Amino acid sequence: MPEDSGRRPFTVGVVGTGYVGLTSAACLAHLGHRVIGADIDATKVAALRRAEVPIAEPGLADLVGAHVADGGLTFTTDLAELATAEVILLCVPTPAHADGTADLAPFDAAVAALADVLRHDAVVVVKSTVPVGTTRRTARALGRSAVSNPEFLREGHAVHDFLHPDRLVVGTVPGPGEGRATATVTALYGGISAPLVRTDAASAELAKYASNAFLALKLSYVNVLAELCEHVGADIGDVAGAMRLDPRIGAAFLSPGPGWGGSCLPKDTRALLRTATEAGVDFAVLADTVTANEHQHDRVVRKIREAVTGSAEGSLDGVRLGLLGMAFKAGTDDVRESPALAVADRLACAGAVLTGYDPGVRRTAELGAVRWADEVGLVAKDAAGLVLLTEWPQFRQLDWRQLAALTDRPVLVDTRDLLDAGSVVRAGFSYHRLGR
Repeated sequence: MPEDSGRRPFTVGVVGTGYVGLTSAACLAHLGHRVIGADIDATKVAALRRAEVPIAEPGLADLVGAHVADGGLTFTTDLAELATAEVILLCVPTPAHADGTADLAPFDAAVAALADVLRHDAVVVVKSTVPVGTTRRTARALGRSAVSNPEFLREGHAVHDFLHPDRLVVGTVPGPGEGRATATVTALYGGISAPLVRTDAASAELAKYASNAFLALKLSYVNVLAELCEHVGADIGDVAGAMRLDPRIGAAFLSPGPGWGGSCLPKDTRALLRTATEAGVDFAVLADTVTANEHQHDRVVRKIREAVTGSAEGSLDGVRLGLLGMAFKAGTDDVRESPALAVADRLACAGAVLTGYDPGVRRTAELGAVRWADEVGLVAKDAAGLVLLTEWPQFRQLDWRQLAALTDRPVLVDTRDLLDAGSVVRAGFSYHRLGR
């Protein structure tokens, strides 16, 4: 899409100021639009009006602060203030029920509340991750065309990804106003250069789920491959290194780890499986991906047990372990469905006493059975072993010799293959990795 494609400033309403909504609002204000962020949480809105950002995301607080100050970004709890908006972005959370279906109650409530507020020519854009058919249903409820414009933001890189996307997907519900709606959403991103995929709303909705589910599949594949390497005497680093050189496969998402998690991949894989089941499609490869991820948590615990006790059957009852990293990945404070916590829960069930440290996670985060430590030394002190669970780059710079001296037994299980083996061994640790 040309950078100046139909570029002009819009008045934009963003419904929902969570991770996607707040990033979208701040970045659109940065592009020159006048943005009104709406949320039902009065405490959050009051904080955002003071430019206090509750999300740990590089660059986001700076953008919010700058555009709250210049008046380009405002916040409200009153949807009536969106009556002047030419474009409305629906960024309402859609968490998963236990059966994998998306909880659309907050989304539907927002749509119903907007019905009497929208100006007659406002374009409604669904950015929430929603089941296929939701944008069409939204269009019917509001009596106008609607656009599916899914987000592909990586936590820890959200501002960069919004302003420098790999692609922009614009899927429109057929009907009166379809062409104008597509043109408006395309113009909304004027100033951004990226491949533009114009399609129907159902395809756009499915593209979001399909992308995340494929990443989950790739991660599960390499984790199972790492297990195979251990059984046949191969090295997953070398195997994955050879795979990365094949352009048909690509270099990303080929490192073993404790499993995949976060706010998107687990929810979206379950939702896609549910959609397939309802459509009568046997999506066995995706079901196996989810099963493999559960297995990976158990396998990592077995690896830790063997490293610490010397036996796959050894008891962890009362064994003190230090955990390095609680977030589901580096660069974020998000612990939702974190594989680190999934592993920790299993270790706690086996009787282990756990102390954890994470440079990005706030002390107030819900960490289950893990006791919080404010510094790495407290994690290592008197521990029978350390387990690295999140790939924070600053862990490479730790004084491993000092940490080895603090432990009761200098055993280190690196589930992310993050560290230099030679350096850690020279520091005095017995070093264990996946797929080696």
